[in-house]
Amino acid sequence: MLVNVKFFKQVFLTSLILLISTSLSANEKEKIISQLNSLNSLEFTFDQLINKKTEKGSCLLQFPGKLKCNYFDDKKKELVINNKRLAITQKKYNKTYHYPITKSPFLNILYKDRLLEIVQTGELEITGQLVKLIYLSDNEITVFFDKNSLDLKGWQIIDQYNNNINFTLKIIAKNDIFEKNTFKVPEIN
Repeated sequence: MLVNVKFFKQVFLTSLILLISTSLSANEKEKIISQLNSLNSLEFTFDQLINKKTEKGSCLLQFPGKLKCNYFDDKKKELVINNKRLAITQKKYNKTYHYPITKSPFLNILYKDRLLEIVQTGELEITGQLVKLIYLSDNEITVFFDKNSLDLKGWQIIDQYNNNINFTLKIIAKNDIFEKNTFKVPEIN
């Protein structure tokens, strides 16, 4: 009889811990979803690590699908995405290159509905000061949020060229309104 009581206690405690853990996960996800639903745009600085090469810069992001980043490098690189069009300009050399973005996992960040899907269906982990959401589809993507503020902190993806990209950001402003031509994709030169 004593063995059955011990077994019951272990099963009960394990079930209780799992129930509380699931409840906390759902609560964190709901808070992140609420915050994302109220978000229309972001201004942020970033550090990007691609295959052991670090780049820094600042970006403007407007949902859905618009991003403009200026890199703090000697080429004065500028990246502009406007929906499914991507252009990288090296201002130092006055050269613009266009790239396809339609299959990039990066699109998961630029469209709020895709980002919300990651939050809703991703596997949640809370570590230190971060909330991690791991999402498996065609490509694995991990999105990071600050544990206290639930602000977006970055992401980790493998792009269509098999590059491992770690992107961390620091939000400067939320819900600013940008000028009409801010996200105009430059023409090919």
